[in-house]
Amino acid sequence: MNLKLLIAFFVIGLLPIFFHDSFAENQWDDPAPLKRDFGDVKFLDAYFGTLDNKIEVETGDSNVPFTVVLANVGTQDITGIRGELSLPFDFSASDGPNSMIYADSDSNSSAGEIFHLTFYVNIDDSAKIQQYPGTIKVDYSRLRESGVRTAIETFDFKVTGDSVINAKALQPFLTSLKSNNAIIEISNNGTAPISNVDISATKTTETASTSTPTTNLENVLLLESNWDIGNINPKSSKQFSATIYVPDTLKGDTLRIPLSISYHNAHGDQHTISKTVDFYIKGLIDLSIFNVDVIELSDTQMIVGEIINEGNEDGLFGFVSVESRGVSNIKSNTQFIDEIETDAPVPFNLAIDFDGEPKYGEHEITITVRYKDSIRDEIFLTHDTTIFVDKLSNNNEGSFDSTIIIIPIIILIGMAFYIIRRRKKTSIKASN
Repeated sequence: MNLKLLIAFFVIGLLPIFFHDSFAENQWDDPAPLKRDFGDVKFLDAYFGTLDNKIEVETGDSNVPFTVVLANVGTQDITGIRGELSLPFDFSASDGPNSMIYADSDSNSSAGEIFHLTFYVNIDDSAKIQQYPGTIKVDYSRLRESGVRTAIETFDFKVTGDSVINAKALQPFLTSLKSNNAIIEISNNGTAPISNVDISATKTTETASTSTPTTNLENVLLLESNWDIGNINPKSSKQFSATIYVPDTLKGDTLRIPLSISYHNAHGDQHTISKTVDFYIKGLIDLSIFNVDVIELSDTQMIVGEIINEGNEDGLFGFVSVESRGVSNIKSNTQFIDEIETDAPVPFNLAIDFDGEPKYGEHEITITVRYKDSIRDEIFLTHDTTIFVDKLSNNNEGSFDSTIIIIPIIILIGMAFYIIRRRKKTSIKASN
């Protein structure tokens, strides 16, 4: 019987171990004075950061400030304020995993005044971005009163994650002398969401070291200057478009557009950061094909035409090709024309050759100009037209070339004229 009682008491003694509160590193006995009858200290808020600056934190961060804000709601001033923090196992003191998390207040707290305690903790890699429970024990003394009083407050806090905001141009090239629809992407590469994202394009920005402008936005026409793109979840992005007219003077330069990005972080606090999006300004190549016709040259029929460039930059490595359409049997042909300059039309000529028997009359063809711009992107310009191919006007069968007789006659006349003059001179000398 005594053995059974001994075993029962032993089991009862082990029960607190199994039902111990698993989220806290430290637990305190609830002493007799801790009946909260005094009501001197009241919990207000707990978050990562300092009193005036809440911060976003990520799993694996070390030596992170953790602030607990409290209020002295008693009728007397308190002093000697010391706090001890109890957090789940994913959090530890910055001094090491087995250290207690302590903090002291630097000043007294008057009755009705707010005070805070800032602890420094490490966040384990196993922690999750979510809400956690915590407990704080505050030891303090009343002025003009001996002894230490203790208050224990429980609260919830959140591991927010960290937002990482970037801005870039999806197509980093603009063309001068025209309006461009520029697509800009704002991405959140972090683990915390951002909300109420508002973006403004500013005309000027300065570097901290030189105080010199870093943008030439004042030289372009930007039709929009503000964009509201809403919320951006972690590991995602949103896009917006800007209509930008670039003058000829910026050809070959880099256009820098400073953006002011305003958003609310995971704490609900508003923040504003600056990002710059860069664009390279290309010249404009504006080609058109005209004066397409068929001519006869040296017993060969040729497709001829001209290409005019009305832009401000030469097209490079130009080729002109002809291809048949419909029932036309003209063979494909290509001519290299090199640079397509802006100061004069560039002619082209392509010999007509048939696939099979020649077909005379109308032929539907496509003329294609292939060239590259200053960044070596290949561009194609197509021009559909109809040409008329006639029979060669000069057919050598049964014809007589009169030059075969005319040239010898001219030579004989010249020789006869020379002989006659020689004979006259000889007879004159003989008579003398």
